[in-house]
Amino acid sequence: MAYNLKGRHFLKLLDFTAEEIQFLLDLSADLKKLKYAGIRPRNMEGKNVALIFEKPSTRTRCAFVVAAVDEGAHPEYLGKNDIQLGKKESVADTARVLGRMFDGIEFRGFKHETVEELAKHAGVPVWNGLTDQFHPTQILADFLTIIEQKGRLKGIKFAYCGDGRNNMANSLMIGSAKMGLDFRIVAPAGLFPDKELVRQAEEMAAESGGSITLTEDVSKGVKDVDVIYTDVWVSMGEEEQFAHRVDMLKPYQVNSDMLKMAAPDVTFLHCLPAFHNRETEVGEDVYQKYGVGEMEVTEEVFEGPHSKVFDQAENRMHTIKAVMVATIGK
Repeated sequence: MAYNLKGRHFLKLLDFTAEEIQFLLDLSADLKKLKYAGIRPRNMEGKNVALIFEKPSTRTRCAFVVAAVDEGAHPEYLGKNDIQLGKKESVADTARVLGRMFDGIEFRGFKHETVEELAKHAGVPVWNGLTDQFHPTQILADFLTIIEQKGRLKGIKFAYCGDGRNNMANSLMIGSAKMGLDFRIVAPAGLFPDKELVRQAEEMAAESGGSITLTEDVSKGVKDVDVIYTDVWVSMGEEEQFAHRVDMLKPYQVNSDMLKMAAPDVTFLHCLPAFHNRETEVGEDVYQKYGVGEMEVTEEVFEGPHSKVFDQAENRMHTIKAVMVATIGK
């Protein structure tokens, strides 16, 4: 069944039904097949999209640009020094200006309130490329990857290990609750998600046949799971937290011992970038200061046969394409 999402914003998965999310996943898979076949439907021929980035990104920027160009649209990148968003011009005024010139607006930044304000005033679809609370386009890519690996979402046992109260944990919990997954956050209690958001997720999971579990116990949380997922221990803008987080989250590192507790064919996922070795400035700095050469995931797991992180990264482009096509396409 087709769903009409024309003109809709894509700010958080809470705004969408399970059927609408499945429609976007199916559309993503269809568009991926067409791209692999060398077919470009150009569903956004003549469209223009604004890409606002308060926070830099490799995958989000490239995914939006390639997806837009594939479908015939023109993407315009607007970095934090390119426009006066919230500095010399209010978010509302910026939204009304861009909405007169562009057919859709992507925002990746800090406060979720900013993307909500853009959506309120733009008059065109606004897409959340990441905020401090939610990262909905990433979850579509994650779910598409799980479907490709496991053939389904409903009933999948999914463990998210690490910082359980960041935008990824929030979005994965909501998405899993809507789609009927057995979702576990495996983290220190001090890093569990907001209680009200957990309550909402539990209500949705009760309707979908899924479940939500919060646990500090690694062996309980990852026992027989189909998917293990992790993210960086310190999000952008929180770098002063490294010393505290390294000490707190080291027991939740995804390593070979953890994988042995999971199902034999467990899939490992990570939204990237990942600190799995010392081959980055940040990784080397953390090693020099705290003696930790591998943070949230070990090199062995990241480069091992269970890891599907680069399939997952590619799927950012296919799922973002689906969101744009569904909301502003012909």
